[in-house]
Amino acid sequence: MIKILANDGIDPIGKKMLEDAGFFVETNNIPQDELPVRLQEFDAITVRSATKVRKALIDAVPGLKLIGRGGVGVDNIDVEYAKEKGIGVYNTPASSSLSVAELVFAQLFTGVRFLHDSNRKMPVDGGTKFNDLKKAYAKGVELRGKTLGIVGFGRIGREVAKIAIGVGMDVIAYDLFPFNPEVEIVLGTGGTKVNVTVKTATLDEIIKTADFITLHTPFIDKALIGAEELAQMKKGVQLINISRGGLIDELALIEALNNGQVSYAALDVFDNEPTPRAEILAHPKISLTPHIGAATNEAQERIGVELASLIIAHFKG
Repeated sequence: MIKILANDGIDPIGKKMLEDAGFFVETNNIPQDELPVRLQEFDAITVRSATKVRKALIDAVPGLKLIGRGGVGVDNIDVEYAKEKGIGVYNTPASSSLSVAELVFAQLFTGVRFLHDSNRKMPVDGGTKFNDLKKAYAKGVELRGKTLGIVGFGRIGREVAKIAIGVGMDVIAYDLFPFNPEVEIVLGTGGTKVNVTVKTATLDEIIKTADFITLHTPFIDKALIGAEELAQMKKGVQLINISRGGLIDELALIEALNNGQVSYAALDVFDNEPTPRAEILAHPKISLTPHIGAATNEAQERIGVELASLIIAHFKG
């Protein structure tokens, strides 16, 4: 019997699919430092973002046949090395895109109406300084008519663009690789489809002209947005990073927030997960979520089903 360790969990529907196919699935988490020994019992491991499958672990478990990543990025897996060893590596790039895109817009709406700060201060001062708070948060703006720069126009970037177009934003998009600028928008339950072409731009154009910038790129060795890039942005720009920690230089971001160059930032990912910088956690102009971009019931079900299908096809197809 094929034994699978779903070390970061798997949706019950995906688990049932695997069990119905004759596999054994263990969902109790094994700590990272115990994996070199305890993973010997399994043929495959599935992870999300918490568990790391690096070269040392791959070498320690020569019987490992498959690594599955529930989600888009595979930054926590040494993919090429695993493939060199004949191990199948799979991820689920399509399943969580909509959930991540919706969180981008949850954060955009939060920023333009100061919800992050209002929700902090109303419980403390709402009973005694109501009118002061009302005045403080009365200068919100609308997203309609503003320019959203999307850096990285893969599956998630495209979903972000669809929502932005529906909201009435002007969308400009950049990607390191050539891409199709046309997106298909499905209107309502009736399924009416509309094709819209977004404007392509260079990264420099996005940095200098966008009112809002959202990042959707893989991990890179150095920050994509550092002090130099922040200084070139429109004053009052708002930044969203629900992609990878490290894409924005956090210390430079704090300085830009403090001097008003950036008016608001939303972060779902951080340099030092799971212990983000105290200055980031306490900053009044940053809206924070704990790496939950793909964490919706619908996305997790889709991820579980897609991952289970890939695993079944690998071992039985």
